[in-house]
Amino acid sequence: MVSSKRRGVEVRHLFLLLLLLAVGEAGSGQVRYSVPEEAKHGTFVGRIAQDLGLELAELVPRLFRVASKGRRDLLEVNLQNGILFVNSRIDREELCGRSAECSIHLEVIVDRPLQVFHVEVEVKDINDNPPAFPVAVKTIRFHESRLLDSRFPLEGAFDADIGVNALLTYKLSSSEFFFLDIQTNDELSQSLSLVLRKSLDREETAEINLLLVATDGGKPELTGTVQLLIKVLDVNDNEPTFDQSVYKIQLLENVANGTLVIKLNSSDADEGSNSEIVYSFSSEVSPNIKTKFNIDPSSGEIRTKGQLDYEDVKFYEIQVIAYDNGNPSMSGHCKISVKLVDINDNSPEVSITSLSLPIREDAPLGTVIALITVADRDYGANGQVTCTLIPQDLFKLVSTFKNYYSLVLDSVLDRESVANYEVVVTARDGGSPSLSTMASVSVEVADVNDNAPAFAQPEYTVFVKENNPPGCHIFTVSARDADAQENALVTYSLVERRVGERALSSYVSVHAESGKVYALQPLDHEELELLQFQVSARDAGVPPLGSNVTLQVFVLDENDNAPALLPPGPGGGPSAVSQVVSRSVDAGHVVAKVRAVDADSGYNAWLSYELQPAAGGARSPFRVGLYTGEISTTRALDEADAPRQRLLVLVKDHGEPALTATATVLLSLEDSGQAPKASSRALSGAAEAEAVLVDVNVYLIIAICAVSSLLVLTLLLYTALRCSAPPSEGACGPGKPRLVCSSAVGSWSYSQERRQRVCSGEGLPKTDLMAFSPSLPQGPGSGDERQQLSESEQFEKQPE
Repeated sequence: MVSSKRRGVEVRHLFLLLLLLAVGEAGSGQVRYSVPEEAKHGTFVGRIAQDLGLELAELVPRLFRVASKGRRDLLEVNLQNGILFVNSRIDREELCGRSAECSIHLEVIVDRPLQVFHVEVEVKDINDNPPAFPVAVKTIRFHESRLLDSRFPLEGAFDADIGVNALLTYKLSSSEFFFLDIQTNDELSQSLSLVLRKSLDREETAEINLLLVATDGGKPELTGTVQLLIKVLDVNDNEPTFDQSVYKIQLLENVANGTLVIKLNSSDADEGSNSEIVYSFSSEVSPNIKTKFNIDPSSGEIRTKGQLDYEDVKFYEIQVIAYDNGNPSMSGHCKISVKLVDINDNSPEVSITSLSLPIREDAPLGTVIALITVADRDYGANGQVTCTLIPQDLFKLVSTFKNYYSLVLDSVLDRESVANYEVVVTARDGGSPSLSTMASVSVEVADVNDNAPAFAQPEYTVFVKENNPPGCHIFTVSARDADAQENALVTYSLVERRVGERALSSYVSVHAESGKVYALQPLDHEELELLQFQVSARDAGVPPLGSNVTLQVFVLDENDNAPALLPPGPGGGPSAVSQVVSRSVDAGHVVAKVRAVDADSGYNAWLSYELQPAAGGARSPFRVGLYTGEISTTRALDEADAPRQRLLVLVKDHGEPALTATATVLLSLEDSGQAPKASSRALSGAAEAEAVLVDVNVYLIIAICAVSSLLVLTLLLYTALRCSAPPSEGACGPGKPRLVCSSAVGSWSYSQERRQRVCSGEGLPKTDLMAFSPSLPQGPGSGDERQQLSESEQFEKQPE
């Protein structure tokens, strides 16, 4: 009956629409067409050129064109035949939605003259949209305790079409528990409800599946369905249960943060919220467990939260509660036992306690130097530690207890070789891979006074010129002590001895700290040619150690002594020589002899004689031997010569500068008759003896020069071999020794017997060299004037 009423209303609306269209065409020339939606491309709509009264031939010249409001490509005009056709798909629901009227408005424009025509194309609905529910499956929950005739509203289907095509009817699949109730509010509005007709029992039927079908009024009919899934909700009468009451888990202690420990799976026989399980730790769980583990309330996954350490806690017991969301809520319980497995993650720890540092270098073997303690927090093989030592030749480890060692001395120490040892102790555990730790201790060797001061050589040779200023620095001794600190602090002192009648300290001194040797007084070569003494070097250790070095100080001669005239004979004065000479002597006759000595030695003691010219430039009939000092006649004497001759003889040494002395010779000339014959014979014998003396002196000088040269050469070679470097000279500037001998024919001056003294700190002065001239026969008349002639030369000799 509802459908017949709706068809009558539509017929009346269509009649009114045709009537209005006829009036519009009569008044304004508007053309109307209709076309069904979803018409295919090229579908004929109408002969628009003909209906507008336009000729086909004038469509192009008059620029026939169609404009539409909205989309232009839905309809198009063929200018060849003037037909309006469908150009693209037309969807009424897209154009107008659920509006009862849906039209496309076109404006046809032609020129020459300009004319505008309005064309309206109605789009007719077809049944192309089936009814559609909001969801394909609708879940409905009913408690098994719901009462009969309980209603559950349902949402109806929707049809995008209009009119008859949108009129819907509903049908529910058969069910003993539910039926469908439809109430119509107006022509297009209906209310659907699902009504309970039979009590539900979840234990018998937990779910009910129904199918609701909606059918529209189009031709052909289209349908839409929705599946109704009715779930019967149970009351909360079952608690969650675990498949095990105790779960045993083993974990490595080095697992990463967030590692899954276990996923719990409990079950609940109830449904809905009554079977939704939430997991949590028991309230009795310790705070330490909550810091190490975390549980997911929904999934039941337990994961590590912090870093696990076997050395801190080896075992965990976790109480877990699973409770449902029922009302009232019910719960189940289980326990998880987590056992940690040790891994080698801790390196050994080494602790060193020093006991005897620094250690004396004379420490006995076995002396305990340090105590070493090792520890490893791991267990089993991972915690077993072995120790090794570097170096192993001087020290060793002695185990005193488990993981306790003593570092002891195993070899003799010598601080002068190595003063500090870096001892490295390596502790290695038995894990795989093994871990090790190294610790070092610095073993300092304390000095012991076991080294005496040592000089570079056992003795030194020093040359010093005589007449040095007092306090003159003549040499520096230096001793090195291999020890350290006060044991290496060296002080110097003289080894006191007697030098002749005087103490050694009156000649020289040594500075206690610097080792500089000073001459306290001027040295005299004529008194002391060689000063030999020892200097002691002593350290400040306890007990002190010392050593001695020998210094040989050679005093070099300088020309500081002038020639000294000797008296001509017993009772004679040293200033003048008086002699009686016969006028009958021949030329070359020796009438007198000047004797002189020089306290110096060597070249400085080599004397020469010169006859000073007479006053007024008169030529003297006498001459003097250059090296002998003999005065002889140059010609035969005559009466014209003065009876008294006064001769001045200059005696000069060869030093630099040369020193001189003057001798006065007084000669008395007498006639030959006055002189006794014996005197003449004596004079003749004396002349012969003097000639023999001259020859002997020449050979003696040659021999002395050869021996002296050989001795000096030996001394220089010995000094060069003994001294790696020239000895330091003092402020006195000691010079080099010289050896001088005469190559001229003649003899050195007469000199008294001399013994050169070599003095050392070890004993009495020594005789170095003595030289005597040969004894000559005394001629007649010479008396005591003939004395033994001696020539001596001073040689510097280095004692062995």
